[in-house]
Amino acid sequence: MAAKHSKPNFSQSQVTEILKRCFNLTALEIRSLPSYDDQNFYVAPVEGSEYILKILNSEDSKIPDLIEVQTFVMSFLHQKGLPAQTALPSTSGQLMILEEIDCGYGLQKYLVRLLTYLPGTTISKVPLTPQLLYETGKMAASLDKVLQEMRHPKMGILEREKFIWSLTNVPLLEPYLHLLDGDPLQEVVKSIVHQFKTSVDPQRSNFRKCINHGDINDLNVLVQPDDNDGHRISGIIDFGDMHAGYYIHELAITVMYMMTEHPNPIEVGGPVLAGWESVLPLNEAEKDCLYMLVLSRFCQSLLIARHSVLLHPENKEYLMISSKRGVSIVTQLWKLGKEHVEKVWFERAAQLSQQK
Repeated sequence: MAAKHSKPNFSQSQVTEILKRCFNLTALEIRSLPSYDDQNFYVAPVEGSEYILKILNSEDSKIPDLIEVQTFVMSFLHQKGLPAQTALPSTSGQLMILEEIDCGYGLQKYLVRLLTYLPGTTISKVPLTPQLLYETGKMAASLDKVLQEMRHPKMGILEREKFIWSLTNVPLLEPYLHLLDGDPLQEVVKSIVHQFKTSVDPQRSNFRKCINHGDINDLNVLVQPDDNDGHRISGIIDFGDMHAGYYIHELAITVMYMMTEHPNPIEVGGPVLAGWESVLPLNEAEKDCLYMLVLSRFCQSLLIARHSVLLHPENKEYLMISSKRGVSIVTQLWKLGKEHVEKVWFERAAQLSQQK
């Protein structure tokens, strides 16, 4: 987890100066965008076009190899026809610039990249129709499948063994359970972590490995209106949580975040699963663990958000977005039980697959 003082706090005038000095662009409009622990700006320069200036937190800025691989991945996906951003070279030809600046905590170094702007609105702002959920599942699977073709000399950096957001590392949540002291949710989370250790971990050797985007959430999927009064996916953004993992983890993460935006969350699993399986059918072990992995991701999201709020109370509203609904959804799923939820998901997925 990022440390307390690692979030950048660049002013608009500092952003304007960087754009001019490093990219020879004159800012016409600069708008701050919400972010977990980085700083993002929408930029429209006088010279035309639109960009996102992304300033990484000082902790992640200490691992430039990781950011280099993430930047390469985005470009690779873009070349393969997937809607990812690409980084633009600075006037000196660099895709990453290291800026040393005092954001109120003494001089720190922050990696800065200028990324292409993808049009669209976040999927959180539109109705999650079964068709759009199907497309989201399909996109998540396609992305992971394409990444299997990628080669880079520094790929090993994605083996982020102690990465708190990796679904392999659910037991790492145990030191944070005290954040739920006095909250009835604590017992649910404890039970889920225990179930993870006894029923998911032993099956992991049967999961198929891949590189995970790791954060296909309701703010990282962009959509645009299509010709049928619906929406199509126009962008997948934010590759900051990429790591070596498993296909089934990506599916569980996608299901979990789409649930937080749906009026009837249990209906989400079927269409996302059907879309996913149109690209990558699950094996038996993966099917058996999907329910627990979705619940485990809810636990990660809830506990890490509470921890981050202690560090960044000023960013509470953004940090608690998925938490608000997450508590009631994870409690409901846990009460309904594995058998019931799986029946709903897998039967609906089978129906949708037959219709395609």
